[in-house]
Amino acid sequence: MNHDNLKERDTAYTQVRELILTRQLAPGAAISERGLSEQLGLGRTPVREAVKTLAQEGLLEAIPARGTFVRQLTMQDLREIHEVRLGLEGIAAVLAAQHGATAALQASARELQALAAQDTLDVLPTQQAGWRFHEAMFDATGNPRLVALYHQLRAQSGLALQQVDDYDAERLRLALREHLDIYDAIAAREPERAQRCIWNHLTQALQGRLQLLVRQPVALV
Repeated sequence: MNHDNLKERDTAYTQVRELILTRQLAPGAAISERGLSEQLGLGRTPVREAVKTLAQEGLLEAIPARGTFVRQLTMQDLREIHEVRLGLEGIAAVLAAQHGATAALQASARELQALAAQDTLDVLPTQQAGWRFHEAMFDATGNPRLVALYHQLRAQSGLALQQVDDYDAERLRLALREHLDIYDAIAAREPERAQRCIWNHLTQALQGRLQLLVRQPVALV
């Protein structure tokens, strides 16, 4: 495959994934490769490859004799994702604390502190800042294999991490505080405290998302 084909394939993957995570392709929506090709101005082949990859990653679901659809997450899916995140992110927090805060983590903490000082919070920018913190934490482990596993998990849990319309503002502000608690433990080189803080953060996040799932299933399933 030449460079131009690789670039078009990557572009198709990125753009289709973004349509899913921003809910422009809603949970349960049928996927039309022809329609996406026309919408994105890309060839059918790179779009077909993007759809195949996204199905392998769990964002799309191929149903024999019916077609391919945007995956709908269930409560069981969320719990399974939560259990895997406890393991991976707990290890990452320990390793990051053993190494100490990197420049990227320090910059992320400053961003979170600036957000926490605001009177009101916008959901998506705040969530994105949180995702950048997790990314920086994994990079701080110095373990490329662990980082790769995290990227795979992020792809699988993308639907659970998307913006929702009725997000609890108090929970959003608490999540900022939890991220900063994790950072403080890493900066202080306290691995056990860092692990406890990340586990607390993930558990609180799961409970919040399960409550949202009950209140407005369309936003998270």
